[in-house]
Amino acid sequence: MTPERIRLGISACLLGEPVRFDGGHKRDPFLVESLGPLVDWVPVCPEVESGLDAPRESMRLVQADGRIRLLTNKTAQDHTTRMHGYARRRVEELANGELCGFVLKKDSPTCGLERVKVYGTAGMPVKSGRGLFADALVRRFPLLPVEEEGRLNDPRLRENFVERIFAYRRLTALFAARWSMGDVVRFHTAHKLTLMAHRPEAYQRLGRLVASGKSVARRAFQDHYSTDFMTALATIATPRRQANVLQHMLGYFKQTLDRESRAELLALIEDYAGGRVPLVVPLTLFIHHIRRCGVPYLADQVYLRPHPVELMLRNHV
Repeated sequence: MTPERIRLGISACLLGEPVRFDGGHKRDPFLVESLGPLVDWVPVCPEVESGLDAPRESMRLVQADGRIRLLTNKTAQDHTTRMHGYARRRVEELANGELCGFVLKKDSPTCGLERVKVYGTAGMPVKSGRGLFADALVRRFPLLPVEEEGRLNDPRLRENFVERIFAYRRLTALFAARWSMGDVVRFHTAHKLTLMAHRPEAYQRLGRLVASGKSVARRAFQDHYSTDFMTALATIATPRRQANVLQHMLGYFKQTLDRESRAELLALIEDYAGGRVPLVVPLTLFIHHIRRCGVPYLADQVYLRPHPVELMLRNHV
């Protein structure tokens, strides 16, 4: 990983800024205290930045006249046009910010990514909406890793999101300069185990694309590879797939490790697959043997260290 700090967008209330409708905040300890020291946050509050006060009258999404509108709860003031205009301007500003991901406030009528309540003229609200700013964000940046803070309480979703933001930075760095197919081959090779852990077929499919890369227009190739790569990583790496990757890694030690050491690794793989130990346990022993035996192919795999170890994300998956 490159040493530069990574830049992430975030709903400002999650950093503890008092911008919510009630003048409060929703400070998230993991984002501020654990991830915060490793990233540069770009805080965004659609309501305040679009000209509304804090505190202010709360708002909700309402379906009426065939469209989703943003209305205040008590006085039914319509802020739809204001918010759409703001969202279009803000996402274009963010396009120049080199963001590698975004964390949004769940359930918000502006920032909620999914299952936001949509009210009708009568009856119970339906959790089928998306916040107006969040919708503009994901439409403008379809490959950008975006997640809600509530979902990051799940260890697997948290690990997946952090893995994707660092992968996105490596991917954008690859195509930022005058890249060659040799650069792409090295990138693709280094991410073999990573892709296998998420979507094994994606590695093969992307490999075929790389093999035919010289016959494809550069921009079309870049778009195709980037889309398939980030789409693959969005699939959660299940324990079964992780165990398959570990078994694959074990095959590289047939000639270099004694039978007892291989048996120890195999036992840890089985313990991980059975839910008795977290992923960090077999990986730590693998890294030890890779260093001791000298296995360059495995040593170059991003899979071994896809994100900063101090986050200890693999201690919980």
